[in-house]
Amino acid sequence: MNPLNLVRNIGIMAHIDAGKTTTTERILYYTGRSHKIGEVHDGAATMDWMVQEQERGITITSAATTVFWHLNNEAYKINIIDTPGHVDFTVEVERSLRVLDGAIAIFCAVGGVEPQSETVWHQANKYNVPRICYVNKMDRAGADFFKVLDQIREKLHATPVAVQLPIGAEDDFIGIVDLITNKAYAWEETDNGSVYDEIEIPEDMKEMVAKYRTDLIEGAVEDDETLFEKYMEDPDSITAEEIIGQIRKATLDLRICPVMCGSSFKNKCVQPLLDAIVNYLPSPLDIDHVKGVNPKTEQEEIRKADPKEPFCALAFKIATDPFVGRLCFFRVYSGTLKAGEMVLNVSTGKRERIAKIVQMHANKQLPLEEISAGDIGAAVGFKLIRTGDTLCVENKPLVLENIKFPEPVVNIAIEPKVTADLDKLDQSLAKLVEEDPTLFVHTDENSGQTILSGMGELHLDIIKERVWR
Repeated sequence: MNPLNLVRNIGIMAHIDAGKTTTTERILYYTGRSHKIGEVHDGAATMDWMVQEQERGITITSAATTVFWHLNNEAYKINIIDTPGHVDFTVEVERSLRVLDGAIAIFCAVGGVEPQSETVWHQANKYNVPRICYVNKMDRAGADFFKVLDQIREKLHATPVAVQLPIGAEDDFIGIVDLITNKAYAWEETDNGSVYDEIEIPEDMKEMVAKYRTDLIEGAVEDDETLFEKYMEDPDSITAEEIIGQIRKATLDLRICPVMCGSSFKNKCVQPLLDAIVNYLPSPLDIDHVKGVNPKTEQEEIRKADPKEPFCALAFKIATDPFVGRLCFFRVYSGTLKAGEMVLNVSTGKRERIAKIVQMHANKQLPLEEISAGDIGAAVGFKLIRTGDTLCVENKPLVLENIKFPEPVVNIAIEPKVTADLDKLDQSLAKLVEEDPTLFVHTDENSGQTILSGMGELHLDIIKERVWR
């Protein structure tokens, strides 16, 4: 059991092809979760486990995993959800952000802020999710870190604060200058980026580093009177821990977004990103207590992120697994649930036995005896739980706010080649509709055809393919 202050529940969000899954693969490798880096273009990425994802080289469904990162002699538990970038699968981003505490917004150093970057940014604003920015693909031709900073400011109306500066760009990109510690680091081309060395800050960068570092420290100390006075007396007396503490505070208040940079594909600068997740993103204790309505009294109640409180969780995703059947992904907001216990599904009013609790690593399951506040897991062996349902202990019911999904925009008619397959088609569609709240099936009264409605052509193409398989 990890103390709650050492837990981070984060999502990775971005426009298509900004490098979300590639970055997640590096995180899995550097934290020791996987011993080989899987590449998206080879169809070998751990988090893209669906056949369609491997064939197309895109993420279709959000995948969850848990890693541990050691910093300052503490082991931090990081629950990560890797979300898709295509607007057709925006439901995956929506439901992930609803249950996460923090997020990494990834931007391509060449493309900058792209249309879907804006969509996911507004979704994160809606749920007040603190986020850090990572400017990826610094090795590509046309990479420009400072242009992306300006775009985040202008297009997203955010306050980006550079905590690193890139050393070189395009083919000459070798590493970063950490503005907080005032040290430079370069990554080796060999050894999958596991080894990196501290180097001298390049001569031609010293002036720029000094300017950005002064801006960073002045911005950090201006909110704290004691620190401000200390800085005025002696600018060099401010420690790295004090700067990190102030940046963390401003990030959690949604006043700023710390910005990092790197090249995940070339295995450069991912380790400092892991440090930033721990340093700047919230633990379950940092976010507001969850609020809900007691169905018996109609009064608003709160639940604290505490394993000793009454159990309360939100189901945010239903998935079908060929081996264990239906899986219900849920975020525990308070209390503790043991495998085999009964819970009340407040949304249906029915009791459910949670036969098995598992921790997910892409499509693999690790059985757990119990799960408690602040954690994300999946349940097996339930009868009827839908996306957005609240699960509670029977004697202390509470209804959490449901997840709102966009309306479908594209319709197609679907029918089996032979009438004998009609039942199979209905069963397959029922399973997929249960998994995906943006997918609707109805029968057209005039033509008698089965109509499938979804978020776009790509969405419906993939649904057709999954039904066929």
